[in-house]
Amino acid sequence: MKNNQARFRFIDLFAGIGGFHIAMHENGGRCVFASEIDKFARQTYEHNFKRLSPKIFENGNFNEDITDENLDYKNIPDFDVLCAGFPCQPFSHAGLKKGFDDTRGTLFFNIKEIVKAKIEGNKKNHKISIPRVLLLENVKGFKNHDKGNTFKRIKEVLDDLGYEVSAEVLNSKHFGVPQNRERIFIVAWYRDIVKVKEFKFPWGIDDDGKVIYDKEKRDERAKNINVGSILLNQDELEALEERDKKTYTISEKLWAGHQRRRVEHAQKGNGFGYSSFNEESPYTSTISARYYKDGSEILIEQDNIPDRPNRPRKLHPKEAARLQGYPIDSWYEIPVSDNQAYKQFGNSVSVPVVTTIANEIKKQLL
Repeated sequence: MKNNQARFRFIDLFAGIGGFHIAMHENGGRCVFASEIDKFARQTYEHNFKRLSPKIFENGNFNEDITDENLDYKNIPDFDVLCAGFPCQPFSHAGLKKGFDDTRGTLFFNIKEIVKAKIEGNKKNHKISIPRVLLLENVKGFKNHDKGNTFKRIKEVLDDLGYEVSAEVLNSKHFGVPQNRERIFIVAWYRDIVKVKEFKFPWGIDDDGKVIYDKEKRDERAKNINVGSILLNQDELEALEERDKKTYTISEKLWAGHQRRRVEHAQKGNGFGYSSFNEESPYTSTISARYYKDGSEILIEQDNIPDRPNRPRKLHPKEAARLQGYPIDSWYEIPVSDNQAYKQFGNSVSVPVVTTIANEIKKQLL
């Protein structure tokens, strides 16, 4: 790490289908360890990253279960940056009654123990390196979970380990992808090594790809986007449907159900129901892991297209990949079923958001 050109090493926990991996790799990072428990996500991850990071698959550093008792955290290769879009299972009420003094029973505990193992190891052997930076991601509501106690506790744990902590909620629509997706990003740096008082979060990117550091200016300066930018054209869609012998236009029955539920919800006074978009829409709503069920959060309008019913259609998995900023048009591939692909993209980070943060981490903290 003598200069900015030196490659840094990272580990990819709760790796999903590799959004963090792409972001770190594009910024000169080398993956030395990854972990993912879902077998279909593992399939997609290995299919795409075996060429980029062959060593982790050859030397047993593509782990299946980070909670496996046989996995000795001391044996995880040294790394500079830890990435984790960790699942937020609610902290147990039993734990809360004890004065919220424990993170056991949550997957954050495993992150803490991996970092702690490296810090303890360094005390005995200075050749073992202390992780410099942690980059964690979670749902927007994480900050207010249990009246803010969950986030407060995690901050305390990281502080006790020796890390400064900064966190912000960022929206994918400010980073060049047409999706209204808010997620919290937590950046922590080891204060004895990284002598930095604050981390300046990127709030978006403009039309020239320049970073927007001013939160108040992000809406007016953010890159101009619309949903048309991720959609297949009619010929491409029809060719894919022909090839796979399927249609993405939803059935009459499902369409009737969506319309009926929207009316019912409106009568109850809540805003639930389907959401539809067209090429001109500035962005879609958030794609989620349940998208495969009925597509209700993002339906694409189809009006007056020859040989097409006017019912809307679901996104094609290729469009879902583009909506999350995956390089599906250059090298990234989908080796799983549509249903699994929707789940995987719905669970993923938006790649341009983490790529921008990774670049700032490199500039400001490494």
